[in-house]
Amino acid sequence: MIGVIADDITGSNDIGVMFSKSNYIADIYTYGPTVLSNVKKDDRDVLIFDTDSRLDDVKTAYDKVYQATLDIQKAGADQFFNKTCSVFRGNIGAEFDAMLDALKEEFAIVVLGFPKNGRTTVDSIHYVDGDKLQDSQFKDDPIHPMKESNLVTILQSQTKRKVGAIHRQMIKQGSKAIRQQVEQMKAGKQFQYVILDVTDQKDLYEIAQAVHREKVICGSSALAEEIPKVRAEHKVEVDSLPLPAKENGKGLFCSAGSLMPQTYRQINYMKQPGNLVLEFDTLAFIKSEEKNRYTHKLLEEIVKNINNGRNVILHSSNTQMKVRATKDEAAKRGWNNTETSKMISETIAYITSEVIRQTKQYRFVIAGGDTSATVCRALGIEGMRVWKEIQPGLPSCLSHTNPPYLFVLKSGSFGNATFIEEAFEHLLQW
Repeated sequence: MIGVIADDITGSNDIGVMFSKSNYIADIYTYGPTVLSNVKKDDRDVLIFDTDSRLDDVKTAYDKVYQATLDIQKAGADQFFNKTCSVFRGNIGAEFDAMLDALKEEFAIVVLGFPKNGRTTVDSIHYVDGDKLQDSQFKDDPIHPMKESNLVTILQSQTKRKVGAIHRQMIKQGSKAIRQQVEQMKAGKQFQYVILDVTDQKDLYEIAQAVHREKVICGSSALAEEIPKVRAEHKVEVDSLPLPAKENGKGLFCSAGSLMPQTYRQINYMKQPGNLVLEFDTLAFIKSEEKNRYTHKLLEEIVKNINNGRNVILHSSNTQMKVRATKDEAAKRGWNNTETSKMISETIAYITSEVIRQTKQYRFVIAGGDTSATVCRALGIEGMRVWKEIQPGLPSCLSHTNPPYLFVLKSGSFGNATFIEEAFEHLLQW
């Protein structure tokens, strides 16, 4: 069994669907001290633990991943993935080190490229939609601003282990050459992490042929799409979990806490007849002395419209001016960016869980990794099965709950402008 440790819930979904496209059964569980007692005894090919550690301090992230690795090994994993953000946001070095330390290993392959979502690596320089990482939309990330594009430099700054690289000239020579280079680097023990360039999907296939038997692989989810292809295993699609009943005549709900431009475009696209797009005004909320009143007024409007058959999209304020004003107002009150983001995510999660409870519409979409994790906690979703892909890296999931939920947890920076509409259509199709 393949064991995956992921640092957030949308990343867990992202890598899960890469395996499920080859009919691998992939289950995701929120990681905690009792996770092994919660894991169902079903046969599965991939087990994923979401440590929700991207926003943690370094020591907390290390401790979580160290113990999660030991627990997933106890659950039967014999190959290990450390799934991170596809642009290296988070506690990358600490989490990679934690996995190697727990397994008593000293070598890992690192592949961050994800061409289908615009992430490529050339001579260790990482690009997002053609822009260097330091010039991309992630340069102003509110929690992890990315000011460096060289992946070797980024990782080396976070670990005492040595970081090396295999560049595109070698990758283009194919799997045999890649394999020989990896074996030489392992034998020489000069590097403990080796980052491989990726410029297109063919590179990923060649890399997968070369490294699919490596015990530890780190990075984005993209390589997981190619690994089943080179394992030459024929998996037959099996029946999944039960679907929630359709609530005919009711609308669908999407809540979005992401500030990424992709989510911004997706929300704007939904401003068309038949949908209601509402802003969770973060500045007004922070300023309000009656936050509960503000929240419940918004909740009543959403529930009324969904019960009347209208789709509703709730999003946090996402213009630069409003986001900056919200941060400034929060700072006046002594709250840092992380505390402010947490308060907003928890409020959106409360609204979302109440909308679902009151409408009994158990099919929904959440946009943003932190918001997704908070909503899952609010709904008591500790386990889920990755179901069907809607767009690259964006699947639907079925919860291990009674009654079940059919839902989509969307990474903020993934998906084209029509994604929310496509996700709604997908949720009504089954």
